[in-house]
Amino acid sequence: MRILTTGGTIASLPDPDTGAKRPALSGEELVASVPGLDKVAIVEVAEIVSVTSWNLTPGDMLAVARRASEALAEPDVDGVVVTHGTDTLEETAFLADLTLRSDRPVAVVGAMRSVDELSADGPRNLLNAVRVAAAPEARGVGAVVVMGDEIHAARWVRKLDSGLTSAFGSPRRGPIGRVTPGSLDLPWVPPRGFMADLPEALTHEVPIVSGYPGMDAAVIDAVVEAGDAAGLVVEGTGSGNVPGGAMPAIRRAVERGLPVVAATRVPGGAGRSGYGSPGGGAELRGLGVVGAGPLSAGKARLLLMTLLANGMSAGDAARAFEEAVATFR
Repeated sequence: MRILTTGGTIASLPDPDTGAKRPALSGEELVASVPGLDKVAIVEVAEIVSVTSWNLTPGDMLAVARRASEALAEPDVDGVVVTHGTDTLEETAFLADLTLRSDRPVAVVGAMRSVDELSADGPRNLLNAVRVAAAPEARGVGAVVVMGDEIHAARWVRKLDSGLTSAFGSPRRGPIGRVTPGSLDLPWVPPRGFMADLPEALTHEVPIVSGYPGMDAAVIDAVVEAGDAAGLVVEGTGSGNVPGGAMPAIRRAVERGLPVVAATRVPGGAGRSGYGSPGGGAELRGLGVVGAGPLSAGKARLLLMTLLANGMSAGDAARAFEEAVATFR
């Protein structure tokens, strides 16, 4: 079993001088703090980075996905566990799932309470994740998130609360299994869906612009021009609707040859609107904008970046994105 560590709350302690929490535990210290883990699997620990997860870059996430794939290519590694901060945990898990070719699992895990807090959830979550990664019945599951005694498919899971230990859920779908330190129930392994080649780097800039009432075109124009964007994700409302005032800028982005994706800020949104009013889904599709389906804006961005990094043209990337989304529903 390989455990890859990246920092986050699960490895954090308060600073002795300020009380502010920061990643402080090494991977070995983290593993040693979990009673009974050595009875579940023989583990080897490797540190990728040690940061708070909102400071992770797409390059860091790609490094995690690559190291997980490399570990699972070794014949004696049954599974991989990734410890991670919860702010961007779902995105790293999604990228790992998107690029994972092995049938052995990757279990991504974090904590909502640091080890110094009463009822810290990190040790139990980590033990549960090791159980999942070591389980023969988890073969073929891809990358999953193991939090709060639940197993969630990486493509569907979302962080839905900033404080509860039950913060993670899969809107409209629910967990695919449950796990405790003494039991594992994984009755359903959903089909993996679309998979992409692991790129060398994620260098194509794909900004996310969040829509809001009264939004005009200047915001999107500024973002596209300032960042030398190779693509664009617009996070709309409802099922992916965008204020009509922003449509001229979206039209200009499409005319420049950028693949444009419309996601929704609604966790359980479908990302496919049928409205014909200005900025509605029908108008967006008429311009060639692709819906994100069940993917959050952050996951949609990583998928588009991966497709572009694999050498696809803007048009091919948009078409591949649409095909991928159909497999994630």
